[in-house]
Amino acid sequence: MTFTSPADVRERLAAVGYLPDDAIATTVYLAAALGKPLLVEGPAGVGKTELAKAVAEITGAGLVRLQCYEGLDEPRALYEWNYKKQLLRIQASGDESWSATHDDIFTEEFLLERPLLAAIRRSEPTVLLIDETDKADVEVEGLLLEVLSDFQVTIPELGTITAVRRPFVVLTSNATRELSEALKRRCLYLHLDYPTPERERDIVRARVPEIEDALAERLARLVATLRALELKKAPSIAETIDWARTLLALGLDRLDADTIDATLGVVLKHHSDQERARKELDGPS
Repeated sequence: MTFTSPADVRERLAAVGYLPDDAIATTVYLAAALGKPLLVEGPAGVGKTELAKAVAEITGAGLVRLQCYEGLDEPRALYEWNYKKQLLRIQASGDESWSATHDDIFTEEFLLERPLLAAIRRSEPTVLLIDETDKADVEVEGLLLEVLSDFQVTIPELGTITAVRRPFVVLTSNATRELSEALKRRCLYLHLDYPTPERERDIVRARVPEIEDALAERLARLVATLRALELKKAPSIAETIDWARTLLALGLDRLDADTIDATLGVVLKHHSDQERARKELDGPS
């Protein structure tokens, strides 16, 4: 996976509707050039996951995603054995010796790939997305350190499997907890925040080309106002885009008080947030 320059990254990402700033374009370029994992940190809804998807799209790479969550363990992240199938084989083996049966059931036929192993074993270009890394337990970070250091996995029954072609790795974090310094040292770091109204307007226009410029401008500034409120959940960029599409679907070309009131649920998903927004917003443009 190669890019000729940060400008090449910027141009290719923009072509698929992801508008990067200089920091994004430069960091993606360096991650590819240096073969380093990219850790993207920031609040929910700023485009971290979408960046990995966009990189996969512009490079023609397959996307392998490991969704992290509390309780995620090594078998679900790396690999496990198909125990039911193994048991059936043992039952069918009859009087065969255990050593013969053991060698028979610990083979590729009974191996269940999980995302990390699948990404390492792919010979095609691959983007490995390790999403919401901060939600996983600390023990999972230890597993990631091992995999991302050498891009290899040791399966006791099969031996060591080394990546034929290293994946482009993107780890995302909402910063709900601090990731270990050891993990951060192995990555390039990129912090994403909500875009400026001007950049979000351009993102809306890129993703919803049918929208009028004035409406995209009004929408982006209104969303910026909402994010400045003390809300339980600030609107994401994806929700801004959804709001734009909602207005078009309704045949509306302006955001007045009635329109805002009727469509606010597209971007604010908590009743208390909607009430606060209705109280604070002026309404008519």
